[in-house]
Amino acid sequence: MRAEDDDAGGGEFVGARLDAGLRAARFASPPSADEFAAAVEPRNAPAVFRGVVKDWTASSRWDPRRGGLDYLREKVGPDVDVEAMMSSTGHVLVPFSKFMNSCKSYLRCPNASSDSPKAQEILKEPASSEEGCSSSLESCDQVYLAQVSILNTENKERCSLEVLKEDIQEPTFLRGKPFSSINIWMNRAHLRSSTHYDPHHNLLCVVAGCKKVTLWPPSSSPYLYPMPVYGEASNHSSVSIEEPDYSRYTRARYMKEYSERVILNCGDALFIPEGWYHQVDSDDLTIAINFWWKSRIMNEILVDKEMNKMVQENSVSCSKGTTVCQPTDEESGGPEQLKQKQVNSDSSDKKDSPLQTLEPSTLQALYELISLVHNSAEMVSQNEITEPTSQDAYCKQSNGSKKIAADDSSLLEKDPIAKIILPLKPLELHSMLLAMARTFPRTLEALVVNMLGPIGAEILTRKFDEMDQQATKEQQSEFYKTFYSVFDDQYAAMDALLNGKEMFSFQVFQSVLRQYIGVTLAGLLVLTKGQ
Repeated sequence: MRAEDDDAGGGEFVGARLDAGLRAARFASPPSADEFAAAVEPRNAPAVFRGVVKDWTASSRWDPRRGGLDYLREKVGPDVDVEAMMSSTGHVLVPFSKFMNSCKSYLRCPNASSDSPKAQEILKEPASSEEGCSSSLESCDQVYLAQVSILNTENKERCSLEVLKEDIQEPTFLRGKPFSSINIWMNRAHLRSSTHYDPHHNLLCVVAGCKKVTLWPPSSSPYLYPMPVYGEASNHSSVSIEEPDYSRYTRARYMKEYSERVILNCGDALFIPEGWYHQVDSDDLTIAINFWWKSRIMNEILVDKEMNKMVQENSVSCSKGTTVCQPTDEESGGPEQLKQKQVNSDSSDKKDSPLQTLEPSTLQALYELISLVHNSAEMVSQNEITEPTSQDAYCKQSNGSKKIAADDSSLLEKDPIAKIILPLKPLELHSMLLAMARTFPRTLEALVVNMLGPIGAEILTRKFDEMDQQATKEQQSEFYKTFYSVFDDQYAAMDALLNGKEMFSFQVFQSVLRQYIGVTLAGLLVLTKGQ
């Protein structure tokens, strides 16, 4: 396997501030599945594979300029409807054959387009008058097929173009990947996508035409101003590529310096890791296939029983009158043993990605935090955290440091974030948060701003204090600079931490009042007022 030299010519470029380790690797010949899994995917950086899908039937038969439109129309048949996208109205159901006819009309006369409102009316017409519809559909440039499923493991009913799977092959280096979906993308006229990222790994394969893809690593999120975390388009940038408003998005003026643009022609493929922002310009009559799958690291976490057992051994056990302590090196296998185990299994990749530097138990904790955010249907309110009632809310270890305890094991169950981060040693949490900031910045932002409860805020800030005691001034400065850089509003993050600590102190005070005086704070206020 040999990587090509970076090519900045032909419209490709690399931003001056983009770290060399994040630049797209280029391959003149495809790697094996083992090579991809060991040396490409773990880098968590893009990779270009030249000519890797040129032998597909799709690459030779689908080209609109070589009879591909007639071939596709006949192969799919007249009775298949697909969801097309229009720039102004969104999803519209349209017969696939009708879209092919409109592409043929565009191919004959690409400049004979008119305003899109007429095309919107055409798309609403019954599909029975196909020829009349297709002749009028040609009046709209911005109608295209986006993410129309050929395979969808979560919803097989959405696979309206499953018949086209016969014309594509699974790339050899993706063999064994658990694909969540395989999709077709096709546009008539030149098309520009918004800047966004995907929650899965992505292999984008061009089978006709040309695509220019601009890429940004997850760490560039502050320059791209992503949409609010819990909005409908939280994975999209707020900044317009055509006319960026630098007065409103001041950091966006630097976004090009952290980007890279690659050009994909027929037969080429691009690996886009999950979380990487990308913006795509497609030439007229371009067709592409993409494969989505979950990352190897997350899949390994889910199925690694030995790792799960180790994490269970590290879990915090709370009982009445006992102190919550960190697990010993013997109980957890020891950080050095874990480190050696990771080095032996993946020594060639550890330096390439922030995730590869994490110990197995720390990586497990990272996955659990990511899952909490991604699996939440709505924001977790701090008011949902039940206040502690234990007389052992504070207890001292032999070294005099304060630890959180409870009268039963349910205390931390009520704050899952606190339960995850409490067993982590300070430097383990330090490494995990840095990896999260560089790889999953939006998830970290949602975690702190929207989901952190009082107990979690108290534990996290105590861990920060412990980190500071073990780090130099330079390391402290670098950590907090990276940590707070992921927040669009850094003061909101600070407020979330400080308000959480304040709420925690209030809950502890209430607990003390209940135990030693037998009243609540509200009751005490009533008594005081009565006097």
